[in-house]
Amino acid sequence: MAYIKVGEENSTDIELYYEDHGTGRPVVLIHGFPLSGRSWEKQEAALLDAGHRVITYDRRGFGRSSQPAGGYDYDTFAGDLDTLLETLELDDVTLVGFSMGTGEVVRYLGTRGSARVRRAALLGPLGPFLRKTDDNPEGVETAFFEGIKSAIRADRPAAIKSFLDNFYNMDVLGGTLVSDSAWQDSFNVALGASPIAAVTCVDAWLEDFRDNIASIDVPVLVVQGDADRILPPPVTGNRLPALLRDVRHVQIEGGPHAIGWTHAEQVNQELIAFLG
Repeated sequence: MAYIKVGEENSTDIELYYEDHGTGRPVVLIHGFPLSGRSWEKQEAALLDAGHRVITYDRRGFGRSSQPAGGYDYDTFAGDLDTLLETLELDDVTLVGFSMGTGEVVRYLGTRGSARVRRAALLGPLGPFLRKTDDNPEGVETAFFEGIKSAIRADRPAAIKSFLDNFYNMDVLGGTLVSDSAWQDSFNVALGASPIAAVTCVDAWLEDFRDNIASIDVPVLVVQGDADRILPPPVTGNRLPALLRDVRHVQIEGGPHAIGWTHAEQVNQELIAFLG
């Protein structure tokens, strides 16, 4: 059990749980909401077989990391990632984010630069900007996200069930590309997340990443399912190529949000080829 201290809250340390396996060029995998580093199991196995050092960690509030009352914003999340990279002395690294984890990748690169980073991959991306504003008419009305927060506060298990049903497109893919047991495992992990984080992370999703994305100066891989119900491509991934200098954009036919599980072979092929 390995932990890195990233802060303090009153009398306790705030620590991130991480795992560090293999040798070769390092790849850091940053998980999505509301899961943990365990959700990368299919990618981790493929990357280790391909000769990479693979680091996973649980975001604060999730998995086996500390669950403080605050710090659920992307400046703090990027700072936690920076502490991880500094503590492990990682260079020439590829950052791979999924869903909420793509926010850490772009905020880190946008604020701290690419001195330690070789490449970046965004799977089921969150950016560039989800909130609908006058200068972002493609976004989603804020009331939608307030509804998500209200549902979590009212009945968190029920809200998580609904989220995961759409995360995996269970009505279409259940029993074929995702089993009931795999869904249940995700549900169990999600229930272990901080109830405070589950609500306040929704506000973090609405942060504006456009400037961060436009400043990225390393090659970027974007992979997303064309049937993604959580972060629909027209609002997210389809908008990224216009903002990025060096990008490979891949859509997976029939892929839900959880492409790393349901379409792992395609995702892993794209990722390993991108890593070179």
